[in-house]
Amino acid sequence: MIYFIILIILIAALVVPNIRVVPQANSYVIERLGAYMQTWGVGLHVKIPLIDRVAKRVSLKERVIDFDPQGVITKDNITMQIDTVVFFQITDPKLYAYGMENPMSAIENLTATTLRNIIGELELDETLTSRDLINTKMRSILDEATDPWGIKVNRVEVKNILPPEDIQQAMEKQMRAERQRRESILRAEGEKRSSILIAEGQKESQILIAEANKQAKIKAAEGESESILMVQKATAEGLKMLKESYPTTEVIALKSLEALQVVADGKATKIIIPSEIQNLAGLVTSFSEIVKDVKDEEK
Repeated sequence: MIYFIILIILIAALVVPNIRVVPQANSYVIERLGAYMQTWGVGLHVKIPLIDRVAKRVSLKERVIDFDPQGVITKDNITMQIDTVVFFQITDPKLYAYGMENPMSAIENLTATTLRNIIGELELDETLTSRDLINTKMRSILDEATDPWGIKVNRVEVKNILPPEDIQQAMEKQMRAERQRRESILRAEGEKRSSILIAEGQKESQILIAEANKQAKIKAAEGESESILMVQKATAEGLKMLKESYPTTEVIALKSLEALQVVADGKATKIIIPSEIQNLAGLVTSFSEIVKDVKDEEK
């Protein structure tokens, strides 16, 4: 009985440590007698004691490596410091376990050399404005190089670009001058716009004044025309009434004398008297003489 219990204890001591549970987002690389046998995924697994062993535990989560700044030289011989961040993920645990002795160190050195090659083809200004281009090229090159290692490079980001101090000062002066130039342009554009608006306002004001004067002249002409029309209408009405009253020659002559009197009271130096009025004047004179003789006889 004791031997049986001891046997059970020995079997449990051998079996229980060889029962493994692989957690989520992990994989175990299993070797049998020193040779790769299989890759365990998530779940419960049992290995043969003393024969099988877990060669490598691999996390399948995405990882990030922040490398120290690397010294690079641009195409126009400017030395600067650039640090990068690499995001990668292990896709094949077997290749990751047996493909490269130290994958992290390999990725770091590969990133540095790739960065130097890319920056060496760019000038300073292009380097500062081409982050997306640098990121894309580095990701493509690193992803292709690390594929045999079971690593997938998802993205590469240029974190900082640090030019020399004198270059930074020159760039700051250039940026300051550019801002001042833009400010001067904006101020000039504003003044130009203001002048245009003032000129347009004056132009519209003159147009409105001219239009008002025009309308006033038109109204005055219309009023004068209406006045003349009313006078002519009144004259026509008077002639019509005169015609309808059938005036005699004596009445016409009398009216002519009244008109002559009005003319004579004026400042005219010459007066032309119609022959009809002259005859009428002679008639009046004769009539006056007859009246005078009659009065003498009565005396």
